[in-house]
Amino acid sequence: MLPSQPLLHAAVFALTVLQALASNTFIAAVYEHAVILPDATVEPVSPEDALALMNKNMDILEGAIKEAAQQGAHIIVTPEDGIYGWLFTRDTIYPYLEDIPDPVVNWIPCADPTRFAPAPVQERLSCMARNNSIYVVANIGDKKPCNSSDPSCPRDGRYQYNTDVVFDSEGKLVARYHKYNLFRRETQFNYPKEPEAVTFETPFGKFGIFTCFDILFREPAVVLVSELQVDTVLFPTAWMNVLPFLTAVEFHSAWAMGMGVNLLSANTHNITLAMTGSGLFTPEGPVAYHYDSRTEEGCLLLAELSARPRLSPTYSPAVNWSSYATSIKKSPREKDTFSGAVRRDIFTFSELRRQAGNYTVCQGDLCCHLVYRTSNKSKDEVYVLGAFDGLHGSLIKYHWQICTLLKCRSTDLNTCGEPVEIAQTKFEMFSLSGTFGTNYVFPEVLYSGVQLAPGEFEVLCDGRLKSKHGTSKPLVTATLFGRLYEKDLPHPLRTSL
Repeated sequence: MLPSQPLLHAAVFALTVLQALASNTFIAAVYEHAVILPDATVEPVSPEDALALMNKNMDILEGAIKEAAQQGAHIIVTPEDGIYGWLFTRDTIYPYLEDIPDPVVNWIPCADPTRFAPAPVQERLSCMARNNSIYVVANIGDKKPCNSSDPSCPRDGRYQYNTDVVFDSEGKLVARYHKYNLFRRETQFNYPKEPEAVTFETPFGKFGIFTCFDILFREPAVVLVSELQVDTVLFPTAWMNVLPFLTAVEFHSAWAMGMGVNLLSANTHNITLAMTGSGLFTPEGPVAYHYDSRTEEGCLLLAELSARPRLSPTYSPAVNWSSYATSIKKSPREKDTFSGAVRRDIFTFSELRRQAGNYTVCQGDLCCHLVYRTSNKSKDEVYVLGAFDGLHGSLIKYHWQICTLLKCRSTDLNTCGEPVEIAQTKFEMFSLSGTFGTNYVFPEVLYSGVQLAPGEFEVLCDGRLKSKHGTSKPLVTATLFGRLYEKDLPHPLRTSL
């Protein structure tokens, strides 16, 4: 049966409206929040005291959300642990948890707060989104009762999950994600039995979401991008900066470039624990970022991003990460290599003794190749080319392949690999490549003072990380950070699930 003419016109009109609403760009915001922490306690506080503490944090978050909305933001991400902090045992976090339903229930807590069990935090977050016509992303705790019919049920009869929630601009719960890769200190939470690949559609692209430590693993991070083809990843985090390769802005920017997606990263702010570094990162580099290791202030960032970066004319083609390094004439391996530790990982290093040069360093299946020329090499600074091909981690072991041009902490080669924030040497050019056994490689360039280098380097289709011109600031590290997910060892804390 053919549709009537009026119905056909209505359908065409509706499609036209939807196409008009589907924006090519959107304004994104992230808020780095200095969390008000509860007092340390061995006994659980009352639900009323827990809510009072959470409301203090939500007062601050609401101010940031209102400001972002007034500046035209369509979506804002707030940090992991941003509403209650992280100083908990399994028992002491319980008063802070709420039962968060599956979004299929089609619920707007702000408009219907009594539909489920009392959920004042979800209600308030929903109202923040609804009253400001903005998508709100927050991290809270979910509780799910269980009993003896479930052999994995904890002794206290409940699962507790580190959980991200998303409320749309009408206040509706549209996404719920249980963190799959818990950091080993998160003993207050349970591991989900299966990884959740959570996505949702908006007029400004397809979104996915995961949390903090998840970014270092295949599930769900790589699955969301490579298989489910999200345009933008929402990333609440409580990230402790670790030089030389894992400062928040450095690695998160590199991940967005390597995966070819937008990443909206909101970090907690606590300088005692080296937590700072948030940003709006794209396949082409950082659009806005914040790193502040000196003050205790929060920070709101906003920027206009491409809603569907894969359709952008400037979107980078696929990279064959090993193409150049495997095709060059095999230069002899450096004879005067030495071993050095980056934390507990033993790298093979070779000192860059000349103002310009061509070096190759190998470890395992990985050979790293560097061509460089310095412009003002300081006599009291030493740089090395380093290679690492092996398992990282003391408890959870996952496989890295890393090629790095790295400043040592001093002229003593034993300090190579130790944390360095400040440098004096600039490079006229550098080109770094490696014989990577993976397509998942993340390009990092970090300048003195933990500053990024937007627009100053490029990744060529043959896998070279190359400076476009001379470095505008002294270089701390240029790194190709590869992940061989298939070589990760089984997770030791998840085998019993």
